[in-house]
Amino acid sequence: MTGEERRTASVEEVAERIRRSGERYLEFRRTPSMSTGVYLLTRGAVDGQSPHREDELYYVVRGRARFLLGTTDTAVATGDVLFVPAQEVHRFHSIEEELVLLVVFSPAESRAPPP
Repeated sequence: MTGEERRTASVEEVAERIRRSGERYLEFRRTPSMSTGVYLLTRGAVDGQSPHREDELYYVVRGRARFLLGTTDTAVATGDVLFVPAQEVHRFHSIEEELVLLVVFSPAESRAPPP
């Protein structure tokens, strides 16, 4: 299998699909040990997520905002990597520029996979 055949989509391609759908998150890869998706929050959006049962890693592809993890509040920007332990309260807020995030859950997120 070539690298091109293994490639599902670029983050920007997935972000564009999210914009067209009106959703905020789109999973694009799932195995039992992990699931991967793109999370998109527009400027000024409210992130209403709740804690997950899985560890979570965010990579900030693009954008600027603040991130609350437990009681720790930090600025985040392009290139930042954020780790969230399972069950930890977290959310993005004060989104200054569209936030495009590559998200990895491990093990795979415990919701049903997309159709």
